[in-house]
Amino acid sequence: MLSALKARYQRWRIARHPLPDRVWSASLRAVPIAHRLPRAQRAKLRALVTLFLLDKHYSSAHDLHVTDAMRLRIAIKACLPILELGLGWYSHFKGIVLYPGDFRTHDQYMDETGVVHDAVSDLCGQSLIQGPMVLSWDTITTEHTDQGQDLVIHECAHKLDALNGDAAGFPPLHDNMSRRDWARAFRGAYRKLCDTIESGQTTRIDPYAAEDAAEFFAVVSETFFTRPDIVREDFPEVYQQLVAFYKQDPHPKNDPAARRQS
Repeated sequence: MLSALKARYQRWRIARHPLPDRVWSASLRAVPIAHRLPRAQRAKLRALVTLFLLDKHYSSAHDLHVTDAMRLRIAIKACLPILELGLGWYSHFKGIVLYPGDFRTHDQYMDETGVVHDAVSDLCGQSLIQGPMVLSWDTITTEHTDQGQDLVIHECAHKLDALNGDAAGFPPLHDNMSRRDWARAFRGAYRKLCDTIESGQTTRIDPYAAEDAAEFFAVVSETFFTRPDIVREDFPEVYQQLVAFYKQDPHPKNDPAARRQS
């Protein structure tokens, strides 16, 4: 009963705040991985994006003027990972902060001897566990999706990961998924990546994935949606776990429409 009422309310909100066709089409073309979705999924994405825009608050820093087109582009990217999961998976954050470029953070950490150190970092994105998602607009507009890069999806993966507490590469799994299988797949792939980098070989995914388990999950997630062939070929067990978690299989060979056209 409650779920039916919620769905009805969401349909009412979507009908009350329609996205203009021209604006939607232009923004969709700016996100090729979304533009290539089958028609039914694009319609589902449009509805989810509408709700996302109504639910999230955008703000900016350093006098950056945030336009509706910028909001929509980010929303499209953010909604791709939860297309089959639902907006409830993002209910733990409301804010999105946009910087014109990279931004500087000041943190403190304690080493193994108990000494506290100050750390200064220049970042292009950050997902605060109890706060907003912070993004560099310059990175969003200059990144190479064809090389597996997508800052918004990367930071959204951190948000999903944090649903279990501290981000550690282990988001809440669905009831039909095995925690043991997830851990085995990801640990094995992470060790393989670290060994590859330590041996001086190049990697097809961003080597930043070797930073820790949380970054590995975020990097393979953005690559899963932007260059699924890389994850499927280099880390097949991880690929299958991501298919089960996101409830999507973005590889073109698994798209019936793509098979009909070939």
